[in-house]
This record gives sequence, structure tokens and C-alpha cells, in this order.
Amino acid sequence: MKRALLTGLLGAALFLFVGAVVSPLGSWLSAQSGQPLGAPDSVIQLSDRFETIAGRVLPSVVSVEAVKPPKASSGKNKPVEESGSGVLVKIDGRTGHYVLTNNHVITQTRAEQITISLADGRVFHPVQVWADPESDIAVLAVDASALPVATLGNSDNARVGRWVLAVGSPFGLSQTVTHGIISARDRGQVSLGGSIRIKEFLQTDAAINPGSSGGPLVDMQGEVIGINTAIASHNGSNSGVSFAIPINLVKRVATQLVNTGSVQRGYLGMQLALTFEGNEALKLGLDRLRGALVEKVFADTPAADAGLRVRDVILQIESVAIKNDTHLINLISNLPPGQRVRLTVWRDRNPTTLEVIVGDWSKVQPAAQ
Repeated sequence: MKRALLTGLLGAALFLFVGAVVSPLGSWLSAQSGQPLGAPDSVIQLSDRFETIAGRVLPSVVSVEAVKPPKASSGKNKPVEESGSGVLVKIDGRTGHYVLTNNHVITQTRAEQITISLADGRVFHPVQVWADPESDIAVLAVDASALPVATLGNSDNARVGRWVLAVGSPFGLSQTVTHGIISARDRGQVSLGGSIRIKEFLQTDAAINPGSSGGPLVDMQGEVIGINTAIASHNGSNSGVSFAIPINLVKRVATQLVNTGSVQRGYLGMQLALTFEGNEALKLGLDRLRGALVEKVFADTPAADAGLRVRDVILQIESVAIKNDTHLINLISNLPPGQRVRLTVWRDRNPTTLEVIVGDWSKVQPAAQ
């Protein structure tokens, strides 16, 4: 709270200083033109659009508080309070209301240790909690009626350069709205901890800070296209590089969690190189950096049965070109176990084709990717 107050005071001081400089200039321009100085119509229209979207989305955005057991490494016995955000939604084929948020906000907590605070002041404990650590997605069921819900959009349509709004509770300041653009898509080379394996983030420069996790990223139609998850920062605060889970991935995971209690994923059984650079690609005879480099093949897995080898570079699955290791992991994870697929592999400076039957990730050890 002290930090928030200090920021507010600094902001007020800055506003007053800028106002002292701009106001005389505005008066001078008005005097020269003989007309009141106003904003261009396009700016007013954009401002009105932001206001409309915020008014539509804010009622569905919630604050999430979770009381977690003390961390063993801290040496303290006091529980840890985790703050985050969430968004109320409906899930296709299901009745009731659900909150989408991040797994890291509520992990290691029971339903009665989680408090959901609505924009209208109502508070609830979820009646059921589902979580998927591999994608950092969690779903909380809320037993209440007539709740405002957000509209879920299509993150495949989120283009670089498009305006977006981020909504959440940074530093505990609920119902906060910031704006920016989509800075990049399909960001997978982001380190977020050992349990998070499925990564295809939208990158944005909209201000996201601690406490924003789980809140919605919204497009200019007022539809949720992502769930805000992480920031790239040296000091833990916003630096203009933030990441959101695409809502299409969230919808797939949330639907499976609510309907079956778990997420079905495919796997091949190999370890991929975390770094595959241009110099290495040239050594292997590739004309450009592409694909995923195989570092290890585990015995008695679909990858071993298909004849994959160490130093193979997987270039395609069926007709889909592989961008990098995380792209490959995401594609394989989305395939149903038992499906037969064709791989195009770069081996000994030539492409070759292999067929592989996708395995069931839930039946293997986490060591096999």
C-alpha cells in the first residue's frame, strides 16, 4: 500500500509539472487560431473505444487471494499470501460460472484457502479447483448465479501491432486497466520454472506487474485473447515485456480440466536442445535456422520405435514447418495418443521421412519430452 501511495504522489507531481508547461502553450495556440484547442477526432474515438471496452470487461475481472503453506527455504512458519487476478467466464457445454487464472497463483492451496473478490464487492470461495501446471492454467468453479462473464475471443487473430488492454490487480490495486499493443506472437523461449512446459505466449508492452497474473488481455472488440502470466524484468516490475497465454490454448485446457479432471497430451520420447543456433545449423548443412534438434532419444518410446536419432533435426510434422523446440513440443502435445504422423527429419545433410505413433504423456515419466 505504501508503494502504491508513493507512486500516486509521484504521478501527481509529474502531472502538475507537465500541466504547467503545456497549459500556456495550449493558450497561445488557441489565441493564434481563435478556436479552442481540442483533440483530433481519431484520438477521441480511440479514447471512447478504450472506455467502452473497459466498462464491458471490468465487471467480470476478479481478484484472487490464496493462502499457501510456508516455504521450506524461507525458514519461516507463517503462511504465504499470494495475490493474483482472474476473469469470470462460461465454458462451452457446461453450466455454471468459472474463473480462469494462473496455476502459480493458487498452487498448493485448497479451495477453502482461496478467496475470489468480485468487482461489486461480493466474495466467494471456489467450490472446485482444477489446475494444469504444465501450461500454468487453473480453473475455479464458483457457485453463484447472474454473474458477469467475459467474452472469449480467438487468439489466432491477434496480430502484431494491434491494440490491447490488460486488466488485473497489480500490487493489490484491483480493477486496473493498462493498454499497449501485441509486440510478438509464439514466444516460447521464456523461462518460467520447471513445471511449465507448454509455452506459446503472446508478448505485449501493456503494463503488467505482480498481482496481474491471471487477468485478461483484451482486444479492441472487448474479447479476451489471453491470460496475463509473466513479465521479463530485472527488478520484478513492468519493463514493457509481458507475456500472456493465448486464449485458444486456455480454452482447450480449461474444457478438458472441467470435463475430465486432467489434460490429455501426446509425446514422442526425446530430449530437445534448448539452444539451437545458426552456427550449429550451418554445421549440419542447413541453409537457415529452423526445426528442433534432437539431443537424446529415450528407449522404448515412440521416438525410438520410429528410428529417431541424436543430432536429427525435426523440420516438419505432416505439412507444418517446425520453428523451434517449444513449437514442436506444443504441436505434439496437442495430438491425441495413438495418432500416426509423418515427420520430416534432417539427417546427414539430407531430408528423410519417418512415421511415428504418438504416445500418451500421462503414462510416462516427466523426463521424456
